[in-house]
Amino acid sequence: MAGSASVMGCVVVGPPQPRWSSFREDSHRRTPASRRSNLIILRPSPSSCSLACPTSTTFQSLISSRPPWLREVGNGGSRSLKKKSSYWNHYTSNEHVAEAPLSKQHKCISCFLNHPRSCSSIKRFVPRVFSDKSTFPLLKHTLDNVSVKRVRVLNATVGPDEPHAASTAWPDGILEKQGLDLVDPEIGRAELEGFLCSELPSHPKLYRGQLKNGLRYLILPNKVPPNRFEAHMEVHVGSIDEEDDEQGIAHMIEHVAFLGSKKREKLLGTGARSNAYTDFHHTVFHIHSPTSTKDSDGDLLPFVLDALNEIAFHPKFLASRVEKERRAILSELQMMNTIEYRVDCQLLQHLHSENKLSKRFPIGLEEQIKKWDADKIRKFHERWYFPANATLYIVGDIDNISKTVYQIEAIFGQTGMENETAAAPTPSAFGAMASFLVPKLSVGLAGSLSHDRSPIPVDQSKFTKKERHAVRPPVKHNWSLPGSNEDMKSPQIFQHELLQNFSINMFCKIPVNKVQTYGDLRNVLMKRIFLSALHFRINTRYKSSNPPFTSIELDHSDSGREGCTVTTLTVTAEPKNWQSAIKVAVQEVRRLKEFGVTKGELARYLDALLKDSEQLAAMIDNVSSVDNLDFIMESDALGHMVMDQRQGHESLVAVAGTVTLEEVNSTGAKVLEFISDFGKPTAPLPAAIVACVPTKVHVEGSGEIEFKISPIEITDAIKAGLEEPIEAEPELEVPKELISSSQLQKLRVERSPSFIPLSPEVNVTKVYDNETGITQLRLSNGIPVNYKISRNEARGGVMRLIVGGGRAAESFESRGAVVVGVRTLSEGGRVGNFSREQVELFCVNHLINCSLESTEEFICMEFRFTLRDNGMRAAFQLLHMVLEHSVWLDDAFDRARQLYLSYYRSIPKSLERSTAHKLMLAMLNGDERFVEPSPKSLQNLTLQSVKDAVMNQFVGDNMEVSVVGDFSEEDIESCILDYMGTVRASRDSEIEQQSSSIMFRSYPSDLQFQQVFLKDTDERACAYIAGPAPNRWGFTIEGKDLFESINNISVDDDEEPQSESLSEMKDCRKDLQRKLRNHPLFFGITMGLLAEIINSRLFTTVRDSLGLTYDVSFELSLFDRLKLGWYVISVTSTPGKVYKAVDACKNVLRGLHSSKIAQRELDRAKRTLLMRHEAETKANAYWLGLLAHLQASTVPRKDISCIKDLTSLYEAATIEDIYLAYEQLKVDENSLYSCIGIAGAQAAEEISVEEEESDEGLQGVIPAGRGLSTMTRPTT
Repeated sequence: MAGSASVMGCVVVGPPQPRWSSFREDSHRRTPASRRSNLIILRPSPSSCSLACPTSTTFQSLISSRPPWLREVGNGGSRSLKKKSSYWNHYTSNEHVAEAPLSKQHKCISCFLNHPRSCSSIKRFVPRVFSDKSTFPLLKHTLDNVSVKRVRVLNATVGPDEPHAASTAWPDGILEKQGLDLVDPEIGRAELEGFLCSELPSHPKLYRGQLKNGLRYLILPNKVPPNRFEAHMEVHVGSIDEEDDEQGIAHMIEHVAFLGSKKREKLLGTGARSNAYTDFHHTVFHIHSPTSTKDSDGDLLPFVLDALNEIAFHPKFLASRVEKERRAILSELQMMNTIEYRVDCQLLQHLHSENKLSKRFPIGLEEQIKKWDADKIRKFHERWYFPANATLYIVGDIDNISKTVYQIEAIFGQTGMENETAAAPTPSAFGAMASFLVPKLSVGLAGSLSHDRSPIPVDQSKFTKKERHAVRPPVKHNWSLPGSNEDMKSPQIFQHELLQNFSINMFCKIPVNKVQTYGDLRNVLMKRIFLSALHFRINTRYKSSNPPFTSIELDHSDSGREGCTVTTLTVTAEPKNWQSAIKVAVQEVRRLKEFGVTKGELARYLDALLKDSEQLAAMIDNVSSVDNLDFIMESDALGHMVMDQRQGHESLVAVAGTVTLEEVNSTGAKVLEFISDFGKPTAPLPAAIVACVPTKVHVEGSGEIEFKISPIEITDAIKAGLEEPIEAEPELEVPKELISSSQLQKLRVERSPSFIPLSPEVNVTKVYDNETGITQLRLSNGIPVNYKISRNEARGGVMRLIVGGGRAAESFESRGAVVVGVRTLSEGGRVGNFSREQVELFCVNHLINCSLESTEEFICMEFRFTLRDNGMRAAFQLLHMVLEHSVWLDDAFDRARQLYLSYYRSIPKSLERSTAHKLMLAMLNGDERFVEPSPKSLQNLTLQSVKDAVMNQFVGDNMEVSVVGDFSEEDIESCILDYMGTVRASRDSEIEQQSSSIMFRSYPSDLQFQQVFLKDTDERACAYIAGPAPNRWGFTIEGKDLFESINNISVDDDEEPQSESLSEMKDCRKDLQRKLRNHPLFFGITMGLLAEIINSRLFTTVRDSLGLTYDVSFELSLFDRLKLGWYVISVTSTPGKVYKAVDACKNVLRGLHSSKIAQRELDRAKRTLLMRHEAETKANAYWLGLLAHLQASTVPRKDISCIKDLTSLYEAATIEDIYLAYEQLKVDENSLYSCIGIAGAQAAEEISVEEEESDEGLQGVIPAGRGLSTMTRPTT
């Protein structure tokens, strides 16, 4: 589906949870980096647990969904806990390390149509304190919607005004910036009304036009990344346009047209990447391409446009391709049918029960997919795929608009003109779009164009027979309007044996309010402020004790794919606490609705939104093309005005000074009425209430018992929350600083911080590298520090603390201590004498986002901050306080342990997780440090044991700090000395000696091949194949140093006589190859290239040629500190084909000797990795990954050359080098471990293997859903 849906507000309380996937059908697999843009207004809020200020992301951050200022990101354990594509990834030094929660995805119920491919280069974050970013998400439920309601003026009291408390006054200069006279009531009111009715400015660089055949196009010049562009062809047809016997046919066309294009295939050698996806309302084919190739100065845009023209309008429906894609789609359908998908289906079906959105999911119906022939598919294409029903988007490094328009006209101008006249223009179809919401996108570029190009004249008396829809999607909604209780829908209950926890969603559905005027933007701002207050209140009030809920989220968001705005209250809880959880959620919504936000809250969140918006505006030149494009596409669908970041900020500032406390509460209250006034005739009726619950629950001492719940009980729980007593919210005292000047001075005197020589051999206290701009320092307490001054993200910075040890340092008696300890620190959120609430608000005021993570070999804290208002100094203060004065609480420990206990018990209900869990235990000889801690291990833990496990790793010479940002040398070094230099002096660490060794299970073993059977109503299958590998630096688990063996291998020499020039070139190549083989990163480089090659072969063979799977991938986990690594092949299939799929994967893995690697394969892998590296160097967070371990004593081979030489090392690699790496992967039968997981009604019974041409798969699966999981997967 297309760009992200705009979100008016999203509040999430509780541990991190996975966001809904999309409902769209994608022909190709998207890269792991791809993510949906955030739903919130100004920027995406943090994903995963992070410590951030809930207000920083402009609108977005404000409404972000993760409360804790300190979110934990711990690795908790096995890769099996992460989403499938991330199961086996881990924290590494030279690969892009996932940034804390900088760009979190909200699972807005009305936005799950967001485009997953969007990966913002400008990460917006919601300030929060330690978010939990553990390797495996603890909660699988997402709750994210918040609503706003009409409220009277608040009656809350204002707290003390001590000098150290943040002021509750209006932010300085807001009113002064407005050109409005608000003193004279009458004149002021008239001027204000005139101002609010005036139209927002449109994007100054966005160019729109239309060809005679009706094709609309948009062009936006954008320099990030340089020398590349995005070209997306959006055809306005999707599953909503299918007839009863065509369910899934739009997705089928997407596959056949895209993968059958020969012109697209010709682009593969140019460095271009392409993909496609299908949603309810559109099908999109997109190509990301360089503007030209290195071998030629030729412009690639015409070739890209020609490929898109063939794909969209002139596909060849060959019978062979149709059959091949039929198999792939049937496999994709089976792969998608997870319990999360089924939950999403239930939500969508009930929310949109009155229209086709409830029964037209893009993936389609299996029985119909099996029947269509090429002729049937071709007829649907002829009906819908024509220029007048499509829009072309081009965003990128385009200098010449006129030339681009000429190329568009030359390639597409005659398409569709053969038998028809042009369609009359449809003004409303393109409405201004984007939005004030700019702030909400991490990218932030939206805007209606000021360069609208008048449509080329056409004969208005003639209309084409084919006209595009004026409204997408073309469905009629029943809006949530006031009504009697008799009209109210009864709560719906979806009960399934694979569900672990209780969740309930209350929906309110209204028309989309287009944001085109200053008044529209002002309403959005007021709602954002209102919802931000709710987000913070729920989180802080209940996280200080043991709350009855797991999370509470309130989301108010627009959805282009569904054509409506949906407000959703989502509550998740342990089944035993479900009634109390609902009562608390309703009670807090009522409190906010009745008493409103306080004066202090208004000032605090408004100021934070403006600061965040200002930062976004400063980053206007750092927004990636794909982020801009996704935002514009979604804005088009919603009808919002598109502005660039600077216009968005100026417009926000302009309306901020007109906002009053009474109006904020009145506007916000209206959003909440369907909850706060539930059952009253004046309240909007919920569009749907859907509870998703388990069939059985675990009860201590009794085991599994049946879980019973009824619609009446749900209604009674909601009404009970309406009757709970409520009081006005008190004002909170917010610290301006965590360490006062006098305290800092005392620390300086006591600990005398200074910089010392980096090593005894080099008597230099500061090493600066001109080529990379990296500075290395070492403090007198032993802490090494690396920093880089970067202008990539204006007035912003990121910081990461890496602590050696991680879960590998857990003793046999304390398995799980590190991951539970990290979560405990996150749950508590207190430092020194400051409460959790104070710390969170401190982060809000300074726009700080912090995440805390534990992995197998490290504990990591990451901060994102702004450079305004001493934001960097505030981030350093927070880090100092965590290291020196963290507070460990019993109730936080109890919550953390319960979360992991609940998570462990949910493993058997997930096919992928249970299969991966079993494989990891088998391969690593039952070592629990690489999987989720067991109930027995959790029971053995105490608060003291988890505290010791974590804090004993926080030792000076065992830590490393890296900082990247737009700061000065003086400022950064002052912060380093003041706050890192005053941390207690280092002491010798014995972590490595204390931890037990890690080993792979000796072979042969009867556990090398295992199976998992899961009882389920529908059939699915997956498998994992794994084996040993060395670590990134050439060390193996047997203790071998592989460099000792490869250094004895000579570089091949050609003995044939050659000319002098050729001889010189050859000598140069040999020198580069010798340099590569002697370089510490040799195995990191060659293993990365090898992984790309194996992935390509797996797709070509197992998916494309054999049709045994839709999704197969090869991933390497190369550790840095631990002397081991492993590889994993993940494959999904049907129960009948999964065994053949596993055999085929093994054959590909072992077939690199019989089927030699071709030079074109290596060249393609190099281009992919080099382009990725080039693009990522524009992001500060990527530089943090490059800086990691630069001075770590436990990673001795990492040095500055590993950063400087990266590009040349990739370029120097030869096929022979790749085989040297391949020899280190153990792929023989004695070394391989595999586990096959099968789910179905006949679980644990024998399942017959399919015959060669049989296509038995998911019988009767009808994909449906409300969440993103229903969107189709990428095609390639």
